[in-house]
Amino acid sequence: MEDKTALRKLLRSRRSEHVSDLPGTMRALMFKCPPSPVAARVADGLTVGLYWAGQSEAPTLAYAKWFHERGHLLALPCFADRDDDMHFRTWHDPYDAEELDTGPFSIPQPATNSAEALPDVVFVPLVGFTERGDRIGQGAGHYDRWLEANPNVLTIGLAWDCQLVDDLPVEPHDQPLDMVVTPTQIYERSN
Repeated sequence: MEDKTALRKLLRSRRSEHVSDLPGTMRALMFKCPPSPVAARVADGLTVGLYWAGQSEAPTLAYAKWFHERGHLLALPCFADRDDDMHFRTWHDPYDAEELDTGPFSIPQPATNSAEALPDVVFVPLVGFTERGDRIGQGAGHYDRWLEANPNVLTIGLAWDCQLVDDLPVEPHDQPLDMVVTPTQIYERSN
């Protein structure tokens, strides 16, 4: 556990430094729309789960708008409180931040009157990843538990290139990703 904590700290620092070194105009151009191999995996009518990106995380808002404009139902993670299991609620309009409330982790989430949703595809945040699709997250295990309970969901990580590592301390409960998209590369897990 100490190894993972130290690794998270190192990778968060690396990610923050990388993002702060990028000119604002360049950041605005990255993650504007899913690359065609990713878009091809998201068939019409599928519900797309995204995350609300923190300051140095790979951004998702442009992807949300892109999928919304193509008629996909969107969903964001929701929590009743910090100890609650993660679930998804419908995100009706990525152009209107007013429909979102602030959740217990100080992250925007759909209001409690939004319908629950079960995404077919989930874009997953991460702190670090490997070419094999191994992922290290924030450490609370919310995504790992949700993905374990929903094994048929297509999982796609979004990351900066600097988050790639050769190896991660993978434990039995850690759920691998099907794909990871960076500004320069798409990594696909081979089964």
